[in-house]
Amino acid sequence: QVQLVESGGGLVQAGGSLRLSCAVSGRALSAYPMGWFRQAPGKGREFVAAITWRGGGTSYADFVKGRFTISRGAAQNTVYLQMNSLKPEDTAVYFCAARLGGMSNSEAAYKYWGQGTQVTVSS
Repeated sequence: QVQLVESGGGLVQAGGSLRLSCAVSGRALSAYPMGWFRQAPGKGREFVAAITWRGGGTSYADFVKGRFTISRGAAQNTVYLQMNSLKPEDTAVYFCAARLGGMSNSEAAYKYWGQGTQVTVSS
């Protein structure tokens, strides 16, 4: 059974930083692209960032470019999302996801999902 577990969420003031982690266990997904998505209250889930399985390729939503960085751990079974210059509009539940095939920005392309971690940014 594949499991993705997010951690690192919390409450932070605007302008602050958080680092989210996503640990993958079970089936060896280290060779698969992974992504981060988020869902704010009353809104649908939206793409945040994605990374190739080697970590050499990344993609970001326009609203996080220059502020967020996605990376993979050395063992490739952990993915991180470094979030800097956080804004109140970044408040959401953040999910990590893994997929088979190439890197994608599409929620529908991802097969495996974590339960999410809450990020709250106060003004």
